[in-house]
Amino acid sequence: MTIRAAIFGGSGYGGSELLRILLFHPDVEIAFVTANEHAGKRVGEVHRNLLGLTDASFVPAPEDLGSTDVDVAFFALPHGQAMDLIPKLRPGVKAIDLSGDFRIDDPESFEKHYKLSHSATDLQKEFVYGLTETNRDAIREATYIANPGCFATATLLALAPMVKSGLLTGKIIVDAKTGSSGSGAKPASNTHHPQRSNSFYAYKPFTHQHVPEIAQHLGKVVVFENELIFMTHSLPVSRGIFASCYLETNLNLANEDLKHIYSNFYSDAFFVRLVDGSPDINWVKNTNFCDIGTFSNGKQIVVFSALDNLVKGAAGQAVQNMNLMFGLDEKTGLIFAGGNP
Repeated sequence: MTIRAAIFGGSGYGGSELLRILLFHPDVEIAFVTANEHAGKRVGEVHRNLLGLTDASFVPAPEDLGSTDVDVAFFALPHGQAMDLIPKLRPGVKAIDLSGDFRIDDPESFEKHYKLSHSATDLQKEFVYGLTETNRDAIREATYIANPGCFATATLLALAPMVKSGLLTGKIIVDAKTGSSGSGAKPASNTHHPQRSNSFYAYKPFTHQHVPEIAQHLGKVVVFENELIFMTHSLPVSRGIFASCYLETNLNLANEDLKHIYSNFYSDAFFVRLVDGSPDINWVKNTNFCDIGTFSNGKQIVVFSALDNLVKGAAGQAVQNMNLMFGLDEKTGLIFAGGNP
């Protein structure tokens, strides 16, 4: 089986990573990749890391999406665009949206956090949240996938086993940090890397758009009643997310107890690695792995997670979900190691 894939929004970092992965996927043929501002340019001219690896050129978005001959469409577009395009796809075409358009079920919450009105609320109920490790069965049967946010992926993978255990009490505090590539390819005054490379700051306290999707999905893992405090910070690196999650339990746990809880929960999760000591973003960069470390001090727990915001936090997880949707091994096309150092 050859899966014909389209990429909408191929000029940004998410689109670049989709191309890097799908060009070498054994079961995928890239039908077309759009980038209106770069239409006519070869992919290797815009993404120099792909120079000589493909002869493909960027094209404008097709005017008639219903006539496109593809099996799956990836949407790596700014928030607010996929909701207008996905309803126009031919029936039966699977769609994976890497933006936030379909992550939040409640339209009022979506509008509050994304500052956009939702134009496809009827389609929202057909979307499955694409956190592969906790939603695998639903993803296999899905036509439409809302790919999780990068912060949400790191946080949910760190928290899900403890939330599922029923042992938590009190507040959950998440201190998460991201590299500059999470702000996209177009620089802004506060995200441009020369400005950011020697700085460190917090942003969007209590208001980050990933908060409602984290709470929403934890509520589907188990009845979730804990208060969630979620804070985000800018790291002076280009790639990677590191999340520190502080928890309290209703009984004393040893480190071995935590390892048992996490190893059981992720027994079939190839892309979640449980590490001794702290995870390090260096060892997950350019990979689809999420590394998790757990530590106990009686009833006080800390869980650390690290991942590449552009791969496991975006394009890699999207391809992992595509594999499941088409009956492939979810690891297909995603087995590649990071660099050292």
